[in-house]
Amino acid sequence: MTTLHLVLFFGALSVAPFPAGATPQTPDKTAINETLLEAASAGDVTRAAKALDEGADVNAANRYKATALTFAADKGHLEVVKLLIERGADLNIQDTFYKARAIDMAGQNGHTAVVMLLLERGSPGAGGALRTALQSGSVPLLHAALGGKDLTRDDLALALAAARRGPNAEAVGAIEKKIASMPPDPNAVTIGRGVLQAYVGTYRNEGTGFTLVVTLSEDQLTSAPPGSTPSPLVPTSETSFRVMGREATMTFVRRGDVVERALLHQNGATQTLERIAAPASSSGAPPPAPSTAAAPSGSSPSAATPPPSARRGPARPWPAFRGSNASGNGDGQGAVTQWNIDTGQNVRWKTPIPGISNASPVVWGDHVFVVSAVSSAGDRTFRTGLYGDVKPVEDLSEHTWKIFSLDRKSGGILWEQTAFAGLPKVKRHTKASQANSTPATDGTHVVALFGSIGLLAAWDMKGRPLWTKDIGVLDSGWFFDPSYQWGHSSSPIVHDGKVIVQADMQKGSFIAAYDVKSGAELWRTPREEISTWGTPTMFEGQIVTNGTTVRAYDPKTGKELWTLGPNSEVTVGTPVVGDGLVFITGGYPPVRPIYAVRPAARGDVSLPKDATSSDVVAWSNTAGTYIPTPLHYGGMLYTCGNDGILTAYDAKTGERLYRARVGGGGSFSASPVAADGKLYFANEDGDVVVVLAGRKYEELAKNSMKEVVMSTPAISDGLVIVRTLGHVYGIGEK
Repeated sequence: MTTLHLVLFFGALSVAPFPAGATPQTPDKTAINETLLEAASAGDVTRAAKALDEGADVNAANRYKATALTFAADKGHLEVVKLLIERGADLNIQDTFYKARAIDMAGQNGHTAVVMLLLERGSPGAGGALRTALQSGSVPLLHAALGGKDLTRDDLALALAAARRGPNAEAVGAIEKKIASMPPDPNAVTIGRGVLQAYVGTYRNEGTGFTLVVTLSEDQLTSAPPGSTPSPLVPTSETSFRVMGREATMTFVRRGDVVERALLHQNGATQTLERIAAPASSSGAPPPAPSTAAAPSGSSPSAATPPPSARRGPARPWPAFRGSNASGNGDGQGAVTQWNIDTGQNVRWKTPIPGISNASPVVWGDHVFVVSAVSSAGDRTFRTGLYGDVKPVEDLSEHTWKIFSLDRKSGGILWEQTAFAGLPKVKRHTKASQANSTPATDGTHVVALFGSIGLLAAWDMKGRPLWTKDIGVLDSGWFFDPSYQWGHSSSPIVHDGKVIVQADMQKGSFIAAYDVKSGAELWRTPREEISTWGTPTMFEGQIVTNGTTVRAYDPKTGKELWTLGPNSEVTVGTPVVGDGLVFITGGYPPVRPIYAVRPAARGDVSLPKDATSSDVVAWSNTAGTYIPTPLHYGGMLYTCGNDGILTAYDAKTGERLYRARVGGGGSFSASPVAADGKLYFANEDGDVVVVLAGRKYEELAKNSMKEVVMSTPAISDGLVIVRTLGHVYGIGEK
């Protein structure tokens, strides 16, 4: 299914059942219903039939009201779909999260045979089936969809715009014939071609860089970001249009004959897009980007002047994910602004690391610690970018999980140890590895967590094994369907002699503390949570965790102290602390909040409806970001979306100060870090963009690593340590 926008992190389905539906049931009934759901997802006709014969409800659903038919259609299991229809499955059921029917799930994955069958059996959803027909080139499905009783004018207009972009003249003719056969639309607004032509051009939000290109073809106006699929614009007046398929409207603002801007209304908000180009033709192609002056070696410049070098302070460790308590603060460590991988400018060392890992480097003294997982099959499948595929990588060959200690001064490998060699118990996402969790150290012990085999392990600083702990396989994945496994990535932290582990997964989530000296479990608290990927944070004597519900715990006992909701169904960012507040963000539906919470919170501190603050919630908004962890620095809170949109807030008040696109955009999974008045953002393409900290956006440099970067850089003792998929780099003045 392609509607999920998870893009990070993360086999076989064993004992993790689908969550039970909302209807109370006996244990036996619940178990047999779960068996049916699992069998349908796996395509096991025999097992599904047996479950139905034993009394399973053919329309039994998970927590999102997705049924066995939903899962069978999503995977394209035609024989299971036939069985369920024969046993009375309701074709009209929509899940409560994506609002999708079985036919929609099948269509989004290109399962044309399943779509055709569902149409034949009377399923609504002809509009989606028509889009599937155009994508697959299936002429039979095209004509079947055009015969659908619930086909609308909007469906046909979207399909016609898509068909005209392709070479299929038969599809264009068939859709035009269908439109002509429909009765006239009494609400239709007709606008002359000359007026439509006046709207053609490129429009941009100067604050965010968001750009729309408006084009005209065959008297049909369309709009889309550059390189994206255009959406037809349906006029509701001479200046206002519905953006079909986007639940948005667009209004053009004119002054006389000149179109100056467009107002895009979507999700209850309006953004202003200034017109930056009106092409001579109707192609709507965006103008060329403005040229820039020649860059200093190794970077792309801006007009901004780099801040003066801060006074170099004593060396400080970077002991866990994003340094000390995930602060991302490298002040006084001599971080450089510019470097060049090709010429070697400010590149002190480069060390290859076998396997792949999303885990970040950590530093203590002269040790740089990294972990990795090496596939015996040599499978390095990895896909970057902004996409929403949920299918995991199928490589379950024998892997070797390793930890390396590198010399901070030279990059040489001081020691390496194998934590485990064997088969992974879960699959990984196409943006994940079998070693996602960043290790942690207190200067005496270094601890690593490998969730896909359920192993927590510790070594001393010389690489001598101290202990291992089997904490159970951490099977994290898509909340909607547990058979899509992505891998665990929450990192351990070490606090007051304890290793704290947040283990959120499909079933049996918990948070636990282990003795850093022995690995003995000190306490464990169950969590009513689905899979999450953020790391816990210490805040005023509390452990704060992100999740569908934000929770805090007593680090001595594991007792739950307070809760806060609602939050996203998928949470990745780690809570961060500053100005006496802890900041938590979520960027995935159904809500996308930022919360700023005071330490006095106790009990359920969720805000009343329509409230944005309270005695314990200093401020909140609905502009949360998805994957990168936010950054508190210099009295400001910076949030960076996985699309590279950076927003800066006054941390105490929540006032938004600016919004900008980092480095021209791209896909971002690594989290930002800061040092000496500069912010460092690494995107998946391997660009490390350096930005001036402050109340306006000023870009200082763009440094290319020439490799994919998924890990968050570390800053310590004169080095910016950057991990790519293949290497670890020590960046600093030589």
